[in-house]
Amino acid sequence: MSIGAIDTSRIEAMVAQLKAAQARATPATENPLQTKAAGAVDFSSALKSSIDQVNQAQLQSQQLAQRFEMGDTTVSLSDAMISLQKSSIALQQTIQVRNKLVAAYQEIMSMGI
Repeated sequence: MSIGAIDTSRIEAMVAQLKAAQARATPATENPLQTKAAGAVDFSSALKSSIDQVNQAQLQSQQLAQRFEMGDTTVSLSDAMISLQKSSIALQQTIQVRNKLVAAYQEIMSMGI
């Protein structure tokens, strides 16, 4: 459904994606110590997966913007701008996580034994 120039189906899809991400992030049990080793995710693979998702968002937004610039009538300006903003936010989030990891590493390294 479209209200004016806003495509509500895309907003609903984004909300569904956010709910799915929240469901994946929320542990299945009340006690975090009761996790199964088989279901545990390696930190490095989770980090790589996140970086790959940010990279994919960057590539998709660049392609969408390029299609709009080339005059593709199936791509609207709002779609291109929203995609670029989403990829920018994902990149900023990644940078902030990196900064927190570096700060935590530096704090651990400065601790005495």
